[in-house]
Amino acid sequence: MRLLHTSDWHVGRTFHGADTLDALADALGAIAGIVRDRGVDAVLVAGDVYDSAMPAGRHVEALTLALGEIRAAGAEIVLASGNHDSAARLGANAGFARAGGLHLSTLALEPESWRVELADEHGPVHVFAVPYLEPVALRSSLPEAGIASQDDAIAWAMAAVRASLAESPARSVVLAHCFAAGVAAPEDDAPRDITAGGLDVVPASRFEGVDYVALGHLHSRQELSRSVRYSGAPLYYSFKERSPLRGGWLVDLDADGLAEVEWVDLPVPRQLTTIEGELDALLADARLEGTEEHWIRARLTDRVRPMDAMRRLRARWLHAAEVQWLGGDDLPAIEVRARLARRSEAEVVGDFLEHVRAGAGATDAEAALVRDGLARAVAAESAQ
Repeated sequence: MRLLHTSDWHVGRTFHGADTLDALADALGAIAGIVRDRGVDAVLVAGDVYDSAMPAGRHVEALTLALGEIRAAGAEIVLASGNHDSAARLGANAGFARAGGLHLSTLALEPESWRVELADEHGPVHVFAVPYLEPVALRSSLPEAGIASQDDAIAWAMAAVRASLAESPARSVVLAHCFAAGVAAPEDDAPRDITAGGLDVVPASRFEGVDYVALGHLHSRQELSRSVRYSGAPLYYSFKERSPLRGGWLVDLDADGLAEVEWVDLPVPRQLTTIEGELDALLADARLEGTEEHWIRARLTDRVRPMDAMRRLRARWLHAAEVQWLGGDDLPAIEVRARLARRSEAEVVGDFLEHVRAGAGATDAEAALVRDGLARAVAAESAQ
């Protein structure tokens, strides 16, 4: 059986205010081409299908068209909800969709609904599409499970997966949307909320016992082990995404389980380029010829902040998206803001308490209350 592992489509997301829907449509159309050309049996989408819990009508239409093209190309689709998705909206009419080969997994509290049964000449393949698991919501609904963190939530989910496999043995694949230990430091490649409240790191060992684990949540491809991987997003969504490659993992299962994993590229409509120097020098730099159609981040080193820097940059680079001024007396402040941007909400609260208490930070009990409150806020946003 041949599977294509993708994730984090984020239909409706912009890039520094620029619409990306046409570029994403091209990338998702290329997935349909891969299905036809490479004989893919099922396309996996490991969460964050939409960028918003309330997608606009044209974003729903674009997703519907893309899914229809993939089905017409011959693959079934297994799709799990992510933290950006509204589980209720995305999962609407899941029963009818299943009859057409689109398997929507959005019910966090119903592990029996996660299993999608596929089959090839070697027998059954059970795909467990675990939707995004919010620890606070699970703790409220399953107080006896003792779920206090994302790690606990995944441990609970994997216990359900193993119980299902014990009852009905088969080759197995798991989709999950989380931040797993062992990936490269995320910087802003990872979602901002991965360290807020209960959304913590999940050890990769939690996923032992299945043939392949298709992860989503990070936007660059990562390989934690031969059988545990992130595919990343189909488009660039940040200048700091670690991998310049966009695509997915082509996963082959034979009679014994995982046989081979191969990377397949998706089209990149516009490259990311960071340029650095004084503005006038950059505008005249012949070495930058050929970058005029790229997404541009300009890091300006002029001693005096240039006037109308973005307007002047766009005279050469129409798609200049970000300007950072690194010169002058503001440099220390810029560095401070950069450090602040990398901290989690819980760390910000802890630092504030340490400041107002003259060095005495939050107690363990206070830190737990802060984490719980932040997790509840994230849960409320995800449910909208």
